[in-house]
Amino acid sequence: MNLTHQNSRIIFGLKVKQLRIAQGLSFAKLSKTAGMSVSYLNEIEKGKKSPKTDKIETLATALGTTYDELVSPVLPGKLAAVGELLHSNFLNELPLDLFGIELSKVVEIIANAPLRVGAFISTLVELSRNFEFKEENFYFNAVRAYQELHYNYFEDIEESIAQFIKTYKLPINRAVPVNFLASILKKHFGYEIVEDDLKDYPELKHLRSIFIPKKKKLLLNPQLNEKQKALQLGKELAYNYLKLKERIHTSSFLKVNNFQIVLNNYIAGYFAVGILVHRENFQKDLKYWFEQPTWDKSYLLQLLLKYDVSPEVLFQRFNILPQDFDMPKMFFMRMIHDPTKDTFHIDKELHLNRQHEPHANNLDEHYCRRWLSISQLKSLAENAQTTGQVEVGLQLSKYTETEDEYICFTIARPAYFPSTKNVSVTIGLLADHELKEKIKFLADPAIPRKRVSVTCERCPIMDCKERISPPTVIDNRKHKIRMEEALDELLK
Repeated sequence: MNLTHQNSRIIFGLKVKQLRIAQGLSFAKLSKTAGMSVSYLNEIEKGKKSPKTDKIETLATALGTTYDELVSPVLPGKLAAVGELLHSNFLNELPLDLFGIELSKVVEIIANAPLRVGAFISTLVELSRNFEFKEENFYFNAVRAYQELHYNYFEDIEESIAQFIKTYKLPINRAVPVNFLASILKKHFGYEIVEDDLKDYPELKHLRSIFIPKKKKLLLNPQLNEKQKALQLGKELAYNYLKLKERIHTSSFLKVNNFQIVLNNYIAGYFAVGILVHRENFQKDLKYWFEQPTWDKSYLLQLLLKYDVSPEVLFQRFNILPQDFDMPKMFFMRMIHDPTKDTFHIDKELHLNRQHEPHANNLDEHYCRRWLSISQLKSLAENAQTTGQVEVGLQLSKYTETEDEYICFTIARPAYFPSTKNVSVTIGLLADHELKEKIKFLADPAIPRKRVSVTCERCPIMDCKERISPPTVIDNRKHKIRMEEALDELLK
């Protein structure tokens, strides 16, 4: 075992501590026997010091073991889970610095309570197996937590976006032409851009783009529309302009190697959205919109046309709300509808300021059909014969369980290539007194208002006409209360 590596030092320190405690030795007694200071032994057990060979031999003798046993990388018995964690290099992959956590502090926790930490780790491992939680799931969730921690707003990236727009003279009050983005990639970053249907690689034909680094060649799927092409080119510009070295080479993840790749993909997407929807002009657009006395859905459609972006990109640029409009209590949600099976699932969500409703769950339950995100998708499916149909809506949704009320803006559309499903994106803002003062049209009586829940199974609204599943969770909860009351009566 090479004690120059931190994880090896931790394992070594844990073994020393385990043997010392097993033999009932105090630090003072071991110090006297081994001829080492108490502070030095303490540093060894915390994984901070790596003794040389002669001192390891002395320690082994004092602890009643052998040199080979003490330097073995295997942790025995109840500490095995901790050993597996350290050998997996998982600690080094944790993006602790993003959350202001020092790795040394985590190591100290492990060293001070290895059995408890081992039990905790074993529990997490078992849960991850039961729910098929993979390493990449952790990375994606860590990035999402990072976004939420910073209100999905990063001043350093915004400054880079502003500088890029100024340097390359991008249009700011209208759509950025795809050809203009392509010309920047070709002229300034040496790209070759080819529309390739990948007929020789049928397994890859569903991908929107592939970047071949050795040739600096970007393959764009010819089935992409202009909005999709602009986003892909924008991300490529981000990788080059921001010098993001670690990256994926496909439009979507096929394999996740480390956290930095996932983080850089998010940064590239953030940058792309920023150059497609200019911050200051979008700020003016929203300010004008919020000052209107009545709700007019055509304005959202006008913004989509003005910037020629997808609803997802437009709503992602709503990330300026917390910073520029002091509206931090918001969520973003994307829902997918398969009309052939009439199934709905949330595939993306982001909650700022707190965990807002609605949110995704893996309980195999039926989402409330009163949600605007679902009703808009159902309306879209009913009008499927209309090519390019887009459904825009607004709803004040009050949650039965919490009495919280959200103003929800939703845009539903047919999914772009390669999906054949429908997708809706929703921005929700907690409709408290402050928000109602900032968005004038919230006083419009024509805005639909509905009481909603999370899922049918958890919904206490008994006369709901949209219900598609009985309130089993509510019924079970009531049954348990009746059982507890009967038991209390019997015990009296």
